[in-house]
Amino acid sequence: MFEILSSIFKYIFIIIIYLFIFGIIRLIYLDIRSINEHGKRINEKYPYLKLINRREKLNFKVQESYILDRSKIIGRSSKSDIVIQDPFLSAKHAFIKVEGDKYILEDLESTNGTYVNNRRVENELVLLKNGDRIHIGQLDFLFVRELE
Repeated sequence: MFEILSSIFKYIFIIIIYLFIFGIIRLIYLDIRSINEHGKRINEKYPYLKLINRREKLNFKVQESYILDRSKIIGRSSKSDIVIQDPFLSAKHAFIKVEGDKYILEDLESTNGTYVNNRRVENELVLLKNGDRIHIGQLDFLFVRELE
């Protein structure tokens, strides 16, 4: 009886180890795939926002870059297109509007404001140019329009 139980536990343990290894390999695969997909999107020459801050110093999760392939709302709300859980961001903080080949930034009456090149955006629309520095909440982004 003891031999049968030990054999069953041995096979269960082996199955658990294989499932664990499979889970790790799957996570690595998904991570590499998401990096490759992100790189493909950037190569399509869509403008994007590049994070300037060091991610390690932030106490919330943020991506290195955000593709601007269409008009997008930036904010803390889950209904925003670019969701960043920065406590200094409003639920709907800023709006980047795409009109043809123009990218226009608008502050959505946020509490802490939106800054472009150290100038606060208030009741106005700002035409974004390659290399503009955008400050929202605790974050600084670089607007990248052209790949070199």
